[in-house]
Amino acid sequence: MRTLPLTLLLLVLSAVPGVALAKDAPAKDSAAPGKYPLAEQGPTPAAITPPTREEIQTAINRGVDYLLDDQRPNGGWGSPENTKGLNIYAPVPGAHDGFKLAVAGLVVEALYEARDTLDEARQQRVDEALGRGAEWMLANHEKVRRSASDAIYNTWGHAYGITGFTALYYWAEDDPDLQAKLKAAAQFQSDQLKRYSFLSGGWGYYDFDHVAKIPGSSPNSFTTATGLVSLHDAEAIGVTFPDKLAKKAIASVVRQRNPDFTYAYGEYLMMSPRLGINRPGGSLGRSQACNVALRQWGDHAVTDGVLRAWLNRLFARNGWLGIGRKRPQPHESYFQVAGYFYYYGHYYAAMAIEMLPEDERPYFQDHLANILLPLQEKDGTWWDYPFYNYHQQYGTAMSVYCLRHCLHDGLE
Repeated sequence: MRTLPLTLLLLVLSAVPGVALAKDAPAKDSAAPGKYPLAEQGPTPAAITPPTREEIQTAINRGVDYLLDDQRPNGGWGSPENTKGLNIYAPVPGAHDGFKLAVAGLVVEALYEARDTLDEARQQRVDEALGRGAEWMLANHEKVRRSASDAIYNTWGHAYGITGFTALYYWAEDDPDLQAKLKAAAQFQSDQLKRYSFLSGGWGYYDFDHVAKIPGSSPNSFTTATGLVSLHDAEAIGVTFPDKLAKKAIASVVRQRNPDFTYAYGEYLMMSPRLGINRPGGSLGRSQACNVALRQWGDHAVTDGVLRAWLNRLFARNGWLGIGRKRPQPHESYFQVAGYFYYYGHYYAAMAIEMLPEDERPYFQDHLANILLPLQEKDGTWWDYPFYNYHQQYGTAMSVYCLRHCLHDGLE
């Protein structure tokens, strides 16, 4: 079996729902508020001057313009170009089929979410882009499969493919025939998540240990959370997923959770809770996703207090993620943070904010926007890790999504 350098193996084990069952029967570690006091305490960020509505909207416009201009002639986004000596292990063509679908799913979601904030001309361009994006996704999504015996990057494509098809379903509300195709495609991707569910529950993206038909290596907490969030959102349009496998996925994330609601990078590290990558500074980018997923699926241990505390941690200690941003070597930063933790963590933070009472959200929305606005590049993009030709697309899509959800009535 192929062996990899330790840093690459760590990356590899890190990178870039609807089932009523979990809502009816929360994970066994669920509890009444207050059972985990360590999860509801932590640092708070310094006071800020909230950004203005105009500043946020201008950034959204620039990000949307980039995504529109970057759409490929075939309707997709991203490619395996811009190679470098440090590129991650990605067997061709399968790995890139998964990456392309994942990126397209995130981009169409961001464009759909931002559409109602845009001027008429941009809205028209967005509609054209979403139509072409839908055609590309429908034509190409079924080819996404396991990249190689040990590489299962397709899990990202399945999860974010569901995200994209769900957004497109809402966009196509006046076209029932297209909606039927989009729903069927989302169901196909749900069935693929079923097919590639790990033996111990949930999902990862490598199987170096056993190289089996049913992946037997360690699932990752955040990859599993990603799948659960996508499946949960797709339940609203009628997409289904087996109850038994949903339970196993939830249980895997709960097993990896520590009393302070840091989450192990993967099950293979859950017995090393004080390893840097498993400590709060290393978990900043994935605690948000795991908290959102478990909360959606009925885990009462993820209280409003937990969400507040971890959002505050993300904003107050943002430097621990920021130091790793744009570093070309995965996991070389403090707490073994990799660059691609960055926008992923903020993307799910935006979802966590939406779970709080409405009157509490502006404080967190302002802090999230305050972090993201200065990071926009001159070309309108956001990116955190040089990843072939996918990083500007996924970073920009996630940031546009975040900023759209930072627009609130109290902004000046």
